[in-house]
Amino acid sequence: MDPEAAKLIGAGLAAIGSGLAAIGVGSIWGNFLSSAVRNPGAADGQFTRVLIGFAVTELLGLLAFLVAIILMFVV
Repeated sequence: MDPEAAKLIGAGLAAIGSGLAAIGVGSIWGNFLSSAVRNPGAADGQFTRVLIGFAVTELLGLLAFLVAIILMFVV
């Protein structure tokens, strides 16, 4: 296999992580809103945990995007 083709395939596979991060963020917020509607009193205590989960999920998506960019343009 040509090294250039392998590099682009690897970058494409790394970019999948960005899409999966979007699915994770939607799942986090959807589940939080569902639980907040059921029990509004507990929503304030869970909001900080939701933001931490959101931040971690977005960080993983950005790292996957960064790896894809590095594979495409640096290596």
